Amino acid sequence: MFSDKDSFKQAYLTKLIEGDGITPEEASLWDKFSALVILLKDQMSQYRANNRNSMSPGKQVYYFSMEFLIGKLLYNYLVNFQIEDLVRAGLSELNINLDELLEQEADPGLGNGGLGRLAACFLDSMAFLGIEGHGNGIRYEYGLFEQKIVGGNQVEVADSWLKNGYPWEMRKPNKAIIVKFKGNIRTAQTNGRITFYHENYESVLAVPYDVPIVSYNNPLYINNLRLWSAETTCGELDLACFNRGEFNRATSYKSEVESISYILYPDDSSRAGRELRLKQEYFSVAAGLGSIVRSYKKKNDLRSLHDFSRRVSVHINDTHPVLCIPELMRILIDEEGMGWDEAWNITVNTLSFTNHTIMPEAMEKWSIDLVKSLLPRIYLIIEEIDRRFKEDLTRRFLDDEEVISNTQILKDGYVRMANLAIIGSSSVNGVAKLHTEILKKEVFKDFYRIFGYKFNNKTNGINHRRFLLAANPKLSNLITEGIGPIWKEDAGELKKLLVFKDDSSFLEQLAIVKYENKCRLAEKVKAKQGIIIDPLSIFDVQVKRIHAYKRQLLNVLKIMHLYNQALKDPGSLTGSQTFIFGGKAAPGYHYAKTVIKLIHALSQKIEHDPQVNQKLKVVFIENFNVTQAEFIYPAADISEQISTASKEASGTGNMKFMMNGALTLGTLDGANVEINEAVGEDNSFIFGLTAEQVLNFNRHGGYTPWDEYHANSDVQKCVDQLSSEFFDNMGEEFRVLYDSLMIYNDEFFVLKDFCPYIQMYEKLQKLYLNQEKWNRISLVNIAESGIFSSDRTIREYADRIWKSKYRTINKPTS
Repeated sequence: MFSDKDSFKQAYLTKLIEGDGITPEEASLWDKFSALVILLKDQMSQYRANNRNSMSPGKQVYYFSMEFLIGKLLYNYLVNFQIEDLVRAGLSELNINLDELLEQEADPGLGNGGLGRLAACFLDSMAFLGIEGHGNGIRYEYGLFEQKIVGGNQVEVADSWLKNGYPWEMRKPNKAIIVKFKGNIRTAQTNGRITFYHENYESVLAVPYDVPIVSYNNPLYINNLRLWSAETTCGELDLACFNRGEFNRATSYKSEVESISYILYPDDSSRAGRELRLKQEYFSVAAGLGSIVRSYKKKNDLRSLHDFSRRVSVHINDTHPVLCIPELMRILIDEEGMGWDEAWNITVNTLSFTNHTIMPEAMEKWSIDLVKSLLPRIYLIIEEIDRRFKEDLTRRFLDDEEVISNTQILKDGYVRMANLAIIGSSSVNGVAKLHTEILKKEVFKDFYRIFGYKFNNKTNGINHRRFLLAANPKLSNLITEGIGPIWKEDAGELKKLLVFKDDSSFLEQLAIVKYENKCRLAEKVKAKQGIIIDPLSIFDVQVKRIHAYKRQLLNVLKIMHLYNQALKDPGSLTGSQTFIFGGKAAPGYHYAKTVIKLIHALSQKIEHDPQVNQKLKVVFIENFNVTQAEFIYPAADISEQISTASKEASGTGNMKFMMNGALTLGTLDGANVEINEAVGEDNSFIFGLTAEQVLNFNRHGGYTPWDEYHANSDVQKCVDQLSSEFFDNMGEEFRVLYDSLMIYNDEFFVLKDFCPYIQMYEKLQKLYLNQEKWNRISLVNIAESGIFSSDRTIREYADRIWKSKYRTINKPTS
């Protein structure tokens, strides 16, 4: 990359002056940041161009996702190229502080939570493993939203992450794709076959922006994340309208088109909102596949796509990109002139599907009327897929109407996207062992009877180089001192840390690292919120999307219980405790927004009570994102993974906490099951109902929360406080939470799991007093976390789904 510090300084100054013809003294921090990014991009391009001939062409893998939560890239790429120290020193000699430049970068607003961060980790691992794997998504101008907390309430404001531009991206207008909406379909007989013509359509120009995805320690492997932006095909302005004085009309079409790539997950409570969401999904799919086909033909100098599935894999990340199936059929039939059977065979063998949920509301479905009007040709193909599938199924399951009914794509006026995904893909995978079993036995049991061979598990993983090596440099240095550097490329090497389980000196160093990371987070919290938290206290952390099944409410009730106990018996609190929350609630999700309000009300109550405010603290981290996460995970003592068993598909936050030495307090849900298996029951802290118990309750209509309420005075007191004067005349504001427990039958078993949760938390409180034992358990968690590297996950995808090759890690022989 750079041979030495002086060559870097010379290249950097040249790039800074090239930009706007300014000197370092005249340049703003943004100018200096942009120059460094552009310099690195140029180096990547040059390196790739010089080594293009040495790279053997492999199978192309395209990962389609509505979210790519990539986070800031500059520091991560300096670590990947192993030039951080060189760059820092070179900039320092130019009187430039690297840390100030790093602060200039915005978190790209390209995702919301685990789905998007998983996609980003997968892209990183594909690059590292030498798989030619590229992301396909939308370049959201305003992301999801930026979360502000005003008076304890979540307020959503536009996330203007692109206001200064984004120097990592490269706009490629010459590779734009035209996407067609609405209109009508005309058919004609051509050479004995029916030909379809899409007419009177509304066209949208999809313009690609490419972001480089860089491998760790191997700059040869640089893939792309391609993000699509919606533009008009007919210029910036309807001049005739404007000159007639119809100013709003002159600009309305442009605004309507551009709104497709404005925000992630627009509110779909209205028909207009639903139409916009469906437009986004087809826009991303049509642009991506159009680009892939064009690139395939150019790269392989082929006119036909008969071998397409042998050279290309398209992976669908959840149901949002499922329109890949009918869209690829459309391309093969309408544009390539293939017959149905050949097109179907290629489509199924090209596409694979990951399911991320068992929650009914997350199983996408679109009204037939909407799909028909917005995507007329796509609807005809879906209709034909459904007809042929039912015809075949009827022959195989003559007398089983339930199986036929449950597996229909078109049913009750809706297009069921998960059903289409399973029928039209070669592989269907869950993201944790438990989740996959629930898919096979419960959610998709009828499909499993039909397509058992398609179903498989690929437990999620995380990029350990981002969330340990880069995010936690102090711990990374300690690990490297202990076992050498190979773990950075092979996370399985972390197991070697087990030799230090009984090494008091190493465990003490581990405790010092944790303390310093807690101090770093405490400083951030004080600077941002003015709240002083004690780094010597237990940091009990729950950061994730706010949702009823993730049970932030259970955590809050626990803190209320501790508060009540402290008032009754001041000696009941063992040491001081800091409870940290973070996460966004969907704008229209009143329950979740009320939970955020409750967290803040409890924080204020405790803060203003001198009897307990030295022992208890509650902190809500505003606008939780990747950058915030990189400070929080290294500082956590307890990882709250308390979703209702059977509801969380996998989770990846649990893995990031584990890798940074936090102890898991959780249910046997999602990947918690596999974390528990990895570390052993003595090193994780599991409570509550199992998935099978929850499913059994649900089969029989749930349970009776009033029984729990009347059986335990602690439960009763906490529940009553939700609707009393406990929160200073705010009881009615939290009525929706009270009602969810007592009136609407506690759907997520909060009260059922309350007592076991409290008991396990008290066990952790006592354990924290024995720091050597705590640190030993922490070390075991770090050592056993290597199996949750996304490198392992991607190898499994490559071997068993995509059938693509990857490079192996050469370890030095001892």
